[in-house]
Amino acid sequence: MTRACMILAAGFGTRMGSLTQDRPKPLIEVGGQALIDHALAAARAGAAAPIAVNGHYRAAQMRDAVTRRGDDLHFLQETPDILDSGGGVKNALSVLGQAPLFTLNADAVWSGPDALPTLEAAWDGGRMGALLLLVPRARAVGRTGGGDFGLGAEGRLHWDKGPDGFVYTGAQILDPAPVAARRERVFSLRDIWQEMMDEGRLFGVVHAGHWADVGHPDGIAAAERMLDGDHAV
Repeated sequence: MTRACMILAAGFGTRMGSLTQDRPKPLIEVGGQALIDHALAAARAGAAAPIAVNGHYRAAQMRDAVTRRGDDLHFLQETPDILDSGGGVKNALSVLGQAPLFTLNADAVWSGPDALPTLEAAWDGGRMGALLLLVPRARAVGRTGGGDFGLGAEGRLHWDKGPDGFVYTGAQILDPAPVAARRERVFSLRDIWQEMMDEGRLFGVVHAGHWADVGHPDGIAAAERMLDGDHAV
């Protein structure tokens, strides 16, 4: 099944320090490819269409980069305010449509099976509001801190920040209806997840490979080692 995909690439350009002095984070290279290209490869491996990409810091540079990467891509500039993850998805629904869609974070790299087909194979829209792709903490390369979620009965999620928690890899299938219904313009997807968790509609599936967090400078070398087959966390 073809699904729309939102690549969340809008940020303030602060966490990567001097690396983002002259470019936005999604254009930083990991293993010879810009982060946005890793995200686009993941989206296209899942046959995603259309694909929307948002941007804020150095937005003109991001717009040019996205435009050069394919006619199937739609760039959405968030200005003057950044809209956070939930607001970014809501702002893109005119492009993405109203059916359950993929979202990908632009600062993540995966190894092993393709991320989006794994989600697609486990998706059950009759009982799920969102399905998040997770890895055990031991397979979260470059991660600082503990986990994000615990996996309960039938894959339902609850919060678990401890060392044994599962880590969200930045890939999910999301029913956008609760996003569209929010009155706020700026909000986090965590707010949507909490609502779904309370309703028993937030689920997770475990990725069989590794995942690298490239949201901080040290994550670049760790991700490159992972891509070369070194999975040390």
